[in-house]
Amino acid sequence: MTEDEHFEDIADDLAGYGVSTGKMFGARALMLDGKAVACLKGGMFAVKLGAGSPAHASAMAIPEATLFDPAGKGRPFKDWVALPVTQSKHWLTVAESAVKPS
Repeated sequence: MTEDEHFEDIADDLAGYGVSTGKMFGARALMLDGKAVACLKGGMFAVKLGAGSPAHASAMAIPEATLFDPAGKGRPFKDWVALPVTQSKHWLTVAESAVKPS
């Protein structure tokens, strides 16, 4: 399965939470209430989880996880965690934690 196909599957799985697809940073994004909650950019699946949250800490514990730096200029977004395609088995779980009501 390609990363684009995996992204589409995640969008379909999360549609029940009101998630739709859109664009952010010139990349495909998952949107909730008009705001981006995740995106697929450069082989990385990035999810907005909120710095300091349990979901953020859990995602950062996944091997190869990094803070998302969309411009690649050393200025990552502290609320966003990026997971490479090698960790795509975690993408849905991490995305769910961004959209499920607390």
